[in-house]
Amino acid sequence: MKVVFSLLCICFPLVASGNYSVVDFGADPNGETDSTQSFLKAWASACSSVTPATISVPPGKFLIKKAVFRGPCSNTAITIEMNGTLIAPSDYRELGGSGNWLLFVKVSGLSINGGTLDGQGANFWACEKNCPAAARSITFNYAMDVVINGLTSINSKNSHIVINGCENVTVQQVTVVAPDQSPNTDGIHVQMSSGVTITNTSIRTGDDCISIGPGATNLWIQSIECGPGHGISIGSLGKDLVEEGVKNVTVKDVVFTGTQNGFRIKSWARPSNGFAKQVLFQDAIMKNVRYPIIIDQNYCPNTKGCPSQSSGVKINQVTYRNIQGTSTTKVAMKFDCSVSNPCKDIKLEDVGLTYRENPAQLTCVNTDGITGLALTSSCS
Repeated sequence: MKVVFSLLCICFPLVASGNYSVVDFGADPNGETDSTQSFLKAWASACSSVTPATISVPPGKFLIKKAVFRGPCSNTAITIEMNGTLIAPSDYRELGGSGNWLLFVKVSGLSINGGTLDGQGANFWACEKNCPAAARSITFNYAMDVVINGLTSINSKNSHIVINGCENVTVQQVTVVAPDQSPNTDGIHVQMSSGVTITNTSIRTGDDCISIGPGATNLWIQSIECGPGHGISIGSLGKDLVEEGVKNVTVKDVVFTGTQNGFRIKSWARPSNGFAKQVLFQDAIMKNVRYPIIIDQNYCPNTKGCPSQSSGVKINQVTYRNIQGTSTTKVAMKFDCSVSNPCKDIKLEDVGLTYRENPAQLTCVNTDGITGLALTSSCS
């Protein structure tokens, strides 16, 4: 008797143990074929692995229309090795007004090494009416123990890198580039996060190089090149009545070149329980910066929802140490604080700023305890 066996083969991409190439899942590096699902399948395989996993992105250009990489995963050691460029759709309508292009949610132990993100933002920047929500290039929501190393982000439609609700994130040797007239293209935005470190990074963009929002605590920012752009900002704070504060922020070794601001703290002119305290700005060089040092507690864009009100945000324990360079305005240091919550314990230590080769001026309103410069005697 002859017995015939029928075998059913269910085939998967052949990959080395723990190493998942997006090409093996069908990604095409021609820059025109939609590779979104290939990237998501590679992520699903790495995320379900019980051992450390690597997702490889080879050289080439990969079109990604929109992708959400979700955790938690079965392991806490996923590395994305990026040797290629990810390209967003040039037509912003393809992103559906979601506000995100690449989104990582509830991941832990993720490392992203190298690569380039091209947000193709020019068409969106030109949008004047009926514009959808602008897409941030890469966002991390509620993530933990993340390292972003050697990434380049260019021409984001909105913010380039957003860190929201995260713990222990390291951003290092990152390059951000967008035209100086590109609106709202913050380089790195941090909010509701703790233990974020940003080092050895170059940012040239159309908005803040680094923006620090409500709920950001225990931040270390060092060795930054900023410009063009709007400087390094804490705020806007106080948009909401009930809001988390900003605490324990150190920013040092920064070179600002041709920026609108240097170090800025900004809050809405409206009631709030927000605050900013224990902030150190140290060792900075200003090269033709419009406002090298500024606190603005009367922020009220379009004069809506805040005229004739006073900021409830409490700003205190802020130190400016060893800040040198040139201002393009006569008043290089401006403290415009809240009438109901004056700025307190502001220290100026070894601050030397000039305007047209003469010492620059300082003005301050509603301050209670500024020390360090003879000019502070005129503050009220």
